[in-house]
Amino acid sequence: MKEKCALITGITGQDGSYLAELLLEKGYKVYGMVRRSSSVEKSRIDHVYRDPHLTDVPLYLEYGDLADASSIRHILTKVKPDEVYNLAAQSHVRVSFDQAEYTFDVTGTGVLRMLEAIRDYRDTENKQVKFYQASSSEMFGSSPPPQNEDTPFRPRSPYAVAKVASFWHAVNYREAYGLHCSNGILFNHESERRGENFVTRKITRAAGRIKKGLQKKLYLGNLEAKRDWGHAKDYVEAMWLMLQQDAPDDYVMSTGESHSVKEFLDSVFKYLELDWQEYVETDPYYFRPTEVDFLLGDSSKARNKLNWKPKVVFQELVRIMTEYDLDMAEREAHALQFRKN
Repeated sequence: MKEKCALITGITGQDGSYLAELLLEKGYKVYGMVRRSSSVEKSRIDHVYRDPHLTDVPLYLEYGDLADASSIRHILTKVKPDEVYNLAAQSHVRVSFDQAEYTFDVTGTGVLRMLEAIRDYRDTENKQVKFYQASSSEMFGSSPPPQNEDTPFRPRSPYAVAKVASFWHAVNYREAYGLHCSNGILFNHESERRGENFVTRKITRAAGRIKKGLQKKLYLGNLEAKRDWGHAKDYVEAMWLMLQQDAPDDYVMSTGESHSVKEFLDSVFKYLELDWQEYVETDPYYFRPTEVDFLLGDSSKARNKLNWKPKVVFQELVRIMTEYDLDMAEREAHALQFRKN
């Protein structure tokens, strides 16, 4: 059986790192597209990345950018992928209000550049490429729950608007040009690899540091927002399953449970035997100009057609993330003590 080759944009992020692990376990040759900078942040994939000068290295990194169409086309010619997973984006919802134009250029128009490059590559090389687009539950915005594939999009942020555009770009290229394009509408998926400026990781990181006396306060925004939270490792499996189907399609991925930010906060601090109300304060900056109040996904289609279901439930997610960040805080405290001595 021919070795499959996959290209992952956003490979150094949370989802990209878990997806790279999964594909490597399945025997893929994996290429990751990374933006050129003076210091490429690849800590999430260091455990699977090797010096490319070594022989039999299954994971490679290529410089490229969703804002640069020529770099995307060049990578496709070099890599010759069977599957492309587009996970790259400016993905922080609150930041998208401050960087609206940049967010749309990368998160929205960047997908159009990618699809055009894939179409041209297919027509030139006569090679079909399966494409996965990372869509988001934020696209549903103010539509009432539960949300599924038929729920109208009512985006409430520049990020969500960009994701809606990218969703329809993928659908249009599927219908107009026959590309194998699938959208995964993923509800919130977290992990110990989540960026520290996202609310769940911000909470677990701060709670661990507070427990170890390294931090006194945690500043948050809207505690009443409700989200459907799962573990990212479960969700990358769904991405792969979508591209193993003969026909492309769009799928909601979710746990089917919703919890408020306050519930997440309370669960984390209780796990550490702390009262969050003694440490948490509200900062108006973290409120969005337009809020998304309630997201709850109905992933029946994915469960039936892909035979997929999440393995990690809410309290287990809380435990995994809290224990990881408590351990990190302990190591930080030991390092500080060592320096003092």
